[in-house]
Amino acid sequence: MTEAIEITTFKLVAGLTAKDFVAANADINEWLKRQPGFQSRRIAELDDGSIVDMLIWKSAANGSDAAARIMTEMGQSPVHAVIDQRSVVWRIAQVRQKATLKSTSRASG
Repeated sequence: MTEAIEITTFKLVAGLTAKDFVAANADINEWLKRQPGFQSRRIAELDDGSIVDMLIWKSAANGSDAAARIMTEMGQSPVHAVIDQRSVVWRIAQVRQKATLKSTSRASG
């Protein structure tokens, strides 16, 4: 299986901040941790206030399966009330290259 990246971008409801969005995600984060293939999540804010929500999955199938179930299983989550649903763009793609930072150990002198 090839890793996949899920990227969702959206605007928040007027008057709310990225801090509000992160706070509303506690139950979603717990749900994600229980999903097959979930590896990690990052939330970022662009200069225009848009949110970028990036998830790493073991496979695109894992991510697509979770996406298909989230609204049914987590439809009552407070996170949905902070997102401008009309602005949501969701994509998932297979990873074609992965580069990692190698740690270097230095001997103390």
